[in-house]
Amino acid sequence: MSIKTTLITGATSGIGKETALALAKKDHALYLLVRNTVKGEQLKDEIIGQTGNRSVYVIPCDLSELESVRTAVSSIVKKLTAINVLINNAGGIFDQHQKTSEGFEKTFATNHLGHFLLTMSLMPLLVNGQARIINVSSAAHRLAKPEWLNDAQFEHKEYSEIRAYALSKLFNIYFTKSLVDKYGAQGITSYVLHPGVVYTNFGEGLSGFSELIKWLSRPFMISPAKGAETSIYLASQQGIEQFTGQYFIKSKPATMSSAAKDIEARERLWDMSKRLTGI
Repeated sequence: MSIKTTLITGATSGIGKETALALAKKDHALYLLVRNTVKGEQLKDEIIGQTGNRSVYVIPCDLSELESVRTAVSSIVKKLTAINVLINNAGGIFDQHQKTSEGFEKTFATNHLGHFLLTMSLMPLLVNGQARIINVSSAAHRLAKPEWLNDAQFEHKEYSEIRAYALSKLFNIYFTKSLVDKYGAQGITSYVLHPGVVYTNFGEGLSGFSELIKWLSRPFMISPAKGAETSIYLASQQGIEQFTGQYFIKSKPATMSSAAKDIEARERLWDMSKRLTGI
């Protein structure tokens, strides 16, 4: 079996960490794109210690800052000529409206725009590797409406962390569908998933209603290892090409919201993302 070259964002905790550990056991060569390099190096040592797989590399990358993404891409293209798997796993939810140093709303930048820039900038390597691109979304996408795209960065309406998060997760689905439409003929396959309601430190520090929802959900939450299972499946399972572009729950194709099927909104997001990233 040939060794797969795999990139994972947001790998230092939660389902990203569990995904990295599992794929290391399957002999993937791992490139961990991390915001915190100290945690990244600690994870690298942990992976090597647990699996014996020494093909683990840490690349600094803050998905909320496009310049950081560009720097990471520059580093990657010097090291690799092909990528077989890209797992866009990093995400965040923020209880207050925040802007990045480049002026983007932080949820939008972290959960969508940074991954868009990363993926598109690496597309020649992804095509060379006939890659699978896996986007971690959420059932929260069902709360979002296509018309929210008109104010994707909350410049005109009052900010809501739940609304911002749900919209970004809808964007993950749009992005997946667009990748299949535009690059499927070049050998790219792409999948999007809901990992389940996972008990992690994700969203730590939220206040009010959002924290109440998280607290009420705890009895129904699953472990990070369980939450990572669908990502691991999509990254490693053979013979799933027929399901490219589909939304997965518990390692099986599932139904997405009607909003997620809006082709016009999908194209608008694509055009806006290209314009904002300069792709």
